[in-house]
Amino acid sequence: QVQLVESGGGLVQPGGSLRLSCAASGSIFSINAMGWYRQAPGKERELVAVVTSGGSTNYADSVKGRFTVSRDNAKNTVYLQMNSLKPEDTAVYYCYAEVVRASVRVPTDYWGQGTQVTVSS
Repeated sequence: QVQLVESGGGLVQPGGSLRLSCAASGSIFSINAMGWYRQAPGKERELVAVVTSGGSTNYADSVKGRFTVSRDNAKNTVYLQMNSLKPEDTAVYYCYAEVVRASVRVPTDYWGQGTQVTVSS
């Protein structure tokens, strides 16, 4: 079984910064992509940022220029550096990974349990 464990969420004032981490573990052959989604109350889950194994990135327009996604392929870990945080960034942030498991050929999506990020004065 593949598990994704997030850390780094919390309460921060507007304009502040947080750094989220997510580590994948289990019988992993490779990880094609890792990233972050978020869901605020009353809204649907939306993509925040993803990065592929080759280093390509994709960001939501609302976070571009403020957030940076990166990954350590050797450690199967993805990070989200969040700067200039705004109240509208408040949401549960979910780690995402497209994983190829050992002995399994079809890539499979996995999700973390979510970590709360609250931006408030």
